[in-house]
Amino acid sequence: MRTARTTACTALGVQDRATDPVWGYEGRTLSGRVTGPDGGDGWLRLVSATEDRATGKLWEGPQSAHKALPAAVPRPALHRVHDWAADGFGYRAELYEHTPLATVSRSPVLADDVDLPESWWKELPLALDALATAATFREAVREEYIRRAVPQYTGHTVGEIQWSTAHGDFHWANLAGPELLILDWEGWGTAPYGFDAALLYLYALQAPDTATRVRQALAHILDDPAVRVAELTVCAQVLQAADRTPFYAALADPVRRHLGQVTR
Repeated sequence: MRTARTTACTALGVQDRATDPVWGYEGRTLSGRVTGPDGGDGWLRLVSATEDRATGKLWEGPQSAHKALPAAVPRPALHRVHDWAADGFGYRAELYEHTPLATVSRSPVLADDVDLPESWWKELPLALDALATAATFREAVREEYIRRAVPQYTGHTVGEIQWSTAHGDFHWANLAGPELLILDWEGWGTAPYGFDAALLYLYALQAPDTATRVRQALAHILDDPAVRVAELTVCAQVLQAADRTPFYAALADPVRRHLGQVTR
């Protein structure tokens, strides 16, 4: 991956300035700051997969989001993409604008409350409303998974599902502040209505003040009865992964308590 990052910098005409590059899950991605010929900063994200798997939804997600989503959905601008293959692996280098903003949390799940300005909370519902109306054939959450996993892990049944467009991984490590910026668009697509709002709320259950603030900011979504399917789906995802992912394990009991509230 380090060699491939050097190859990407050469192909895109940028200089690697990442003193501590950021590794993604299981080393699948490697990201960090670069500078262009004019000295301006950029952010280079390198993703890899075996050559036969270097395609599909996750591979194409960031580029398709750049092309399809409205400007009202705040995200880093994607400037260029460069693909190549070597030694049985496919690589994609994505050159983004560089932002000085920091992610709200290093972990997807909050352990403590966060301090965000009022403007951030006002931008949040506007961004989700704009995203929900974007047209796409992509799927963020599959119906087959919902109808299988929700009864298995929550004991609840699923009726009619109302669909809308979602980020699909709308957690606290994919959001930046103090100005709202939404990162990591690999998995965006259709999901049960309110999926992003439900995920953000449930991932804040261990930080009660922030969870309350999410419910206030996104009340027009979270108070809609149609969001029940989204809540149950997120609960199922957490409980399914609780035995192998530490931050989901910590969230499991708050999620189980929340399931009682969903029933009522």
